[in-house]
Amino acid sequence: MIKISQGPTHKTLKQNDPNFSFSPDGIKIVPRASFEISQRCPENYKDLILECINHGWIRPVAHMRDEELTWELLKYETLPRL
Repeated sequence: MIKISQGPTHKTLKQNDPNFSFSPDGIKIVPRASFEISQRCPENYKDLILECINHGWIRPVAHMRDEELTWELLKYETLPRL
């Protein structure tokens, strides 16, 4: 689901949204948001965080300005399809 706010317009992209991932080079697909757990994080905390992510209790979201997302989508729409 994409939410559009009043005022400074932006979209909130959730992990299941089609534009949550993008291809910076036309080959690999990368998510717009993710989680990074430090190597120094204690193992029991990592396990708890991963359990929360796996159950969907913690989810990545990305926020983009409307115009940035629009220009990006237009840019990739004009690329030739393989």
